[in-house]
Amino acid sequence: MDRQARKEALSQYRERPPAWGVFAVVCEASGQVWVGKGANVDRQQNGLWFALRMGSSPFRSLQAAWREHGEAAFRYEELERLRPDYPEVGIKDELARRAALWTARLEADVLKA
Repeated sequence: MDRQARKEALSQYRERPPAWGVFAVVCEASGQVWVGKGANVDRQQNGLWFALRMGSSPFRSLQAAWREHGEAAFRYEELERLRPDYPEVGIKDELARRAALWTARLEADVLKA
């Protein structure tokens, strides 16, 4: 890839609209589930897995399960994504509402920093 094409690709990547949504982290070995929400739900797993591998996750119960069962026992699921044209004013409230519904439905712990 030449320099100009790389620059253009990077620019397009940065200009992508956020993908607001709700996700779950599931431990297959123990059956535990954690539900989180945020922007860039399509890329959230990378940050979570990095922190867990480094042992620096702020989510204590998740980190403890990771240490006990190992990375192979975990999977990441995107549960729901807000449509791209959702009004910005209500995004955070809607995400909180949907995350609460998924938390109850899956009997999960909440991931909040």
